[in-house]
Amino acid sequence: MLDYAGLEALAAVVREGSFERAARKLHITPSAVSQRIKLLEERVGQVLVLRGQPCTGTEAGRRLCLHVEQVALLENELRRTNPALVSEGQFMPPTLKLAVNADSLSSWFMDAMAAFTREGNELLDISIDDQDHTAKRIKEGEVMAAVTATSTSITGCNTWPLGSMRYVAAASPAFMAQHFAAGVTPESIARAPMLSYDRKDALQDKWLHAQGLATRHGPPKHWLPSAYAFVRAGEAGVGWGMQPLLLIQRHLDAGTLVEVLPDTGVDVPLYWAHARNAQAGLQRLTHCVITAAAGWLQPLPTDGPESGAAAPKKSGG
Repeated sequence: MLDYAGLEALAAVVREGSFERAARKLHITPSAVSQRIKLLEERVGQVLVLRGQPCTGTEAGRRLCLHVEQVALLENELRRTNPALVSEGQFMPPTLKLAVNADSLSSWFMDAMAAFTREGNELLDISIDDQDHTAKRIKEGEVMAAVTATSTSITGCNTWPLGSMRYVAAASPAFMAQHFAAGVTPESIARAPMLSYDRKDALQDKWLHAQGLATRHGPPKHWLPSAYAFVRAGEAGVGWGMQPLLLIQRHLDAGTLVEVLPDTGVDVPLYWAHARNAQAGLQRLTHCVITAAAGWLQPLPTDGPESGAAAPKKSGG
């Protein structure tokens, strides 16, 4: 049987990033935290924490942290249905680690968060990542669930189709007049500054290839890891970029942003994936996510295997 005092210490160190902060959270000394983790590592026969600034979990350590979160979910449900079994002094609300892309978090996912937190006591620890990379966070045990663009099966997970988010290449009218007065061509686009969210953001490059505008070296890039700042930078004439219609429709209506090439949008399908062995504890959250997405996102095509949200796709492992 696993040592849950050690698991609690492990989860605290990985979550807080240091032994000192974990000790304060657990109301014990840093040496006690270190001793608990040492005993746990001896019991499982491998290193679980990479000491550094911050401290991080190894792959095995992250999976054990995920196990701790799942146990906390089950205990929370037990308390909800049988409150006499868990005293108030022993109870701590569980924290769920999720990965969500920035544009979803800035729009429809907030409705899911509001509904979920309004109806329960669970806490959310959300990390932002590109929708093409969030599935990896689940596979590596860093998060329990994620909004992802991965339609293929993720080992050990259930995947639910949510809908698609439409993106358009947009810029300010002044930017268009300065850089594309003679038209949008491979030559002009190669000189016009481009907005990119981070090094994982490939949406602009995909659009360039789809429109036959890609060049060998590509446009000069501004790196801007903020959904709000990304829209503001486009509106202010800093550069052009792929903007989600959910966030810029009012700017298009007002004329402060215009499409670089009209009617050339890109639809990005989104899915909700979660660890299958945590399905019972995540059932309510999954319902909130699917409901919120249905109110904001465009439906996925109905002729594909991923269409519909009545049942999840399952994978082995």
